Amino acid sequence: MRCRKDKLRGCAARGALALCALLAGVAPCLAGPPFFTDDPVPVDYQHNEFYVFGTLDHAGGTSAIAGPAIEYNRGVAPDTQFHIVLPYAWNVPAQGATATGAGDVELGIKYRFVNRDDGSLQIGIFPMLELGTGSARRGLGNGRTWYRLPLWVQKTVGAWTFDGGGGVIINPAPGMYHASFGGALAQYTFNPRWTLGAELFRQNALAADQPGYTLLNVGGYLNFSQAFSLLFSAGGSVAGARHTVAYLGLYWTWAAQR
Repeated sequence: MRCRKDKLRGCAARGALALCALLAGVAPCLAGPPFFTDDPVPVDYQHNEFYVFGTLDHAGGTSAIAGPAIEYNRGVAPDTQFHIVLPYAWNVPAQGATATGAGDVELGIKYRFVNRDDGSLQIGIFPMLELGTGSARRGLGNGRTWYRLPLWVQKTVGAWTFDGGGGVIINPAPGMYHASFGGALAQYTFNPRWTLGAELFRQNALAADQPGYTLLNVGGYLNFSQAFSLLFSAGGSVAGARHTVAYLGLYWTWAAQR
């Protein structure tokens, strides 16, 4: 179903916000934020993670920004993590007024079902739903609840960590497509403070006016301590529709008080 001409900008913004949502969830020295490619590694049981972050996706003259946004993850059972993201959204068109307000709330459960050789090979799923809490009319949300159903694999070899996988997006909103996505990420840990990585991430068409694209994204983690880190990344399209993306965030982790 194609969008009407007077709704094209809103559909483009929703497509960009869907991409921004893919940026959200994980611990330093693994995958997930600040990358699009995620990992199968859940938060340890009864441990917590908290992020304050912002994301940017500039495409077709429109910038979709999430920020400030917060993310919280908790290990609710062995190999199982609860996940929530609460974003403040910005729709910045090439012409016209900027719209701001609450974005779509993200909820998810990560479950690891393979963990071999002390973590050198791990496989898990991370289904998520995006609640339609942002205004679609103002380009701040999707308009309806939509879903992401990915499978992620991680392999560790010395100082190298490799993540890959993908899945499908189920999006019933008018003008939006069901779509597939996938990525591959390589990271190298130089020392306890620095980890840097690069990824290729493919997103197929999200809407009638939003063709697919492949991103090259680079970034990493600066660990000030075992409990506090800076996360950053930036990249752009190497094929398909033109996108420029970025992520910047702060991360804290702690164990539950006993």
